[in-house]
Amino acid sequence: MCGFSGFFSLSTGTEEGTSILRRMGKTQSHRGPDDSAVLLRGNVGISFVRLSILDLATGMQPIVSKEDGVAIACNGQIYNYIELRKELPYDHYETAGDMEVALNAYRHLGENFPNSLNGMFAGVIHDPEKNALFLFRDRFGIKPVYYTETSRGFFFASEIKPLLGIPGVRCEMENSLLPAFFTYRYIPGEKTLFKGIFKLPPASILKLNTKNGEFEVKQYWEWSFPSFSRDVSLSEASEEFNRLFTDAVRIRLRSDVEVGSFISGGIDSSAVASIAAIHKPSIKLFTIGFGEDRYDETADVDEFLGLMGSRFSQAESIRQHCVMDQLSSLPGIIRSIEEPISLGTMLPTDQVCSLASKRLKVVLSGEGADEIFAGYRKFLVEAAALEYPTASVEEKRRLLAMCPELSLRLGRSDEDHLKRHIASEMLFNPSELVPLLGLPRKPELDMSAIIPSSLNADTHPISAMQAIEVKSRLPNYVNLRLDKLSMRHSLETRTPFLDYRLAEFSASLPVKLRVNLKAGQEKYICRESFNRFGVLPRSVADRPKKPFTMPIADWFSRTSVLPESIQDILLGNEIHRQGILDGDLVRKYATEVTGSGVGPETMISAGDRIFSIVVFSLWYREFMEGSF
Repeated sequence: MCGFSGFFSLSTGTEEGTSILRRMGKTQSHRGPDDSAVLLRGNVGISFVRLSILDLATGMQPIVSKEDGVAIACNGQIYNYIELRKELPYDHYETAGDMEVALNAYRHLGENFPNSLNGMFAGVIHDPEKNALFLFRDRFGIKPVYYTETSRGFFFASEIKPLLGIPGVRCEMENSLLPAFFTYRYIPGEKTLFKGIFKLPPASILKLNTKNGEFEVKQYWEWSFPSFSRDVSLSEASEEFNRLFTDAVRIRLRSDVEVGSFISGGIDSSAVASIAAIHKPSIKLFTIGFGEDRYDETADVDEFLGLMGSRFSQAESIRQHCVMDQLSSLPGIIRSIEEPISLGTMLPTDQVCSLASKRLKVVLSGEGADEIFAGYRKFLVEAAALEYPTASVEEKRRLLAMCPELSLRLGRSDEDHLKRHIASEMLFNPSELVPLLGLPRKPELDMSAIIPSSLNADTHPISAMQAIEVKSRLPNYVNLRLDKLSMRHSLETRTPFLDYRLAEFSASLPVKLRVNLKAGQEKYICRESFNRFGVLPRSVADRPKKPFTMPIADWFSRTSVLPESIQDILLGNEIHRQGILDGDLVRKYATEVTGSGVGPETMISAGDRIFSIVVFSLWYREFMEGSF
């Protein structure tokens, strides 16, 4: 896990170029506090900061091929590097790690080389013989890379802040994207809220001509669903899932330093920890609890560890509680995430990353399972709505009892299912955005940034919902927060559920093996396989999903005990001063927040709405009014 940055410029001399590279590296040194290096040749410069995890002795980057001068610098890990090393034509390797293997993959496979990589990665390759510079990113956007153009050239980095210090780059807000943020809680697509700064999409490669600076972006992989699912039994699918999942965890334990695991009461992190403990019996497990019982999962963690008997007998369970006072750390968290996202997991994620980083450098996480295997409750509700019209009277009663939300969903059956899915999670609707943002008319949102181009009329509605999650919400919301907050504490987080082999397996399955109405379960194949192969006890495998989030509504309903900086926002004073949002309306929204009837499963509450306003105001102060 590291950070890289660099440029292509026809007007930057050696001394200035070296200074820029070192400054960019220093700005993101938290991503790699162990070592740093710069490579400057001709009109291309690359900076690298290292968090030493694999190949401690010889794994420093950039790595340059002696045969043809091709250079690579990459943030992340290639988990299948051992297998690739055997498969690729033999070359004399100078290192024992993964990135020289990735470099060799490019040299032998060309621009489509990322298809051979199983891992999380964002990197740069300079090929002087082809006059080409490449930026590339992993399939699910686990690792980030940003870029911008100025009159001086093309600049790129693992984070946004290094780009804000580039000569000619002004820190300006892209006002046109505010409706998107207050609709989705994040910015979808390639743009960011920083004007002129873009992110390379997941599963994409950018090729830049180092003679004239022209570049193009191409997608090398897309998660898609076949027209016809496989004819596979539950038993066969469970066995195949177990084989793929256990291998995904196994290869993510490859490290020259200790690897731990996050664990909560949910099945995803519990399953990851369960497999990891087979290989690492003394594994360290990190948990965050809450004083509010509805949100706390520490009892569930203890029950699981106890039920597993000897598997965790040597493990060390390390935990802390997340409390309201820690809201004072929000400005620093938002500064680290850079792109504003309104996500209740920000605070506990930051805390568990800080907790783990004091003990080790690498942890496993259960992120991605809900997107890849349809684990959110909305998938179950959608399945029930599709079944309801042709169900018997008795079955209709059962579906309504199982999903109380179904009545509301059935009232919207005439709408396009993709737009309905997107609308169901809108934080503010277009009419509400008009007075909040002072717009002349209702905003038109760009759906192309949300809806994959591969979807068609034959795609099952639940598969289409999953595709939307994976294209947009997963990289720009879920993965973004995990990467930036773990790197804030110089911690590497690895996500076995985002192994592309598991994703392709899931897409091939009949929908009923992902969402099963008879059992009333989302993520059905995962639950059945975990229980059948002893990964989780049945009582744990059948647990309903409980989102890992802080009690936003409870905390923000008590304005008088919140940090003063947040009180100023809720009272409208800071909002009036900034002049972007309507302060009177913000004050009104703040009075509507209540913890009554709100829990971790609540999709949208008044607390979520006001939290997005707090996040934006703090982001605006940190970046637009800060030192950039």
